[in-house]
Amino acid sequence: MRPSIVRALQIVPILLASALLAACNPAYNWRDYTSEDGRFKVLFPAKPATLTRTVDLNGLHVEMTMTAAKVDNTTFAVGTGVAPDPARAQAALPAMRLALLRNIGAPDAAATDDLNVDITGAGQGAPMHLSGRFAANGNRFYQVIVLGPAGKTPPEQVEQFLTSFTRL
Repeated sequence: MRPSIVRALQIVPILLASALLAACNPAYNWRDYTSEDGRFKVLFPAKPATLTRTVDLNGLHVEMTMTAAKVDNTTFAVGTGVAPDPARAQAALPAMRLALLRNIGAPDAAATDDLNVDITGAGQGAPMHLSGRFAANGNRFYQVIVLGPAGKTPPEQVEQFLTSFTRL
């Protein structure tokens, strides 16, 4: 055999092995996450990062910590904050929901008192889908959301994230 053919035949198994290894690397690499200060557990589809900043929730200025992971332009996030009292924590929930709806250009009619959301809007110049749940426990409040391009995130991945959230 010619040396170039022999060399090509030696490379083929390496390319096949590389392709198989790439196929075994899932886009969703689920992992348990327990917050150090937010008092929650959740499954993230990738390694999360955490950021804290001051937010205005309808006149309530609080430090909100967002822990999030991104997979294929979809963000999976848990936001937590502490209000001065349980009544203000409860009042923060619809304010967070409304702010998120406005961020994706969802219709105002979607801003009901329901503490769940599953809606498509037009954020970032393209249709964006938001799925989320909002809850309070004493002075602490939570938002658990999945935000990404409409029709791109498998519903079972969204459901796995949302249902894995547990307050501690």
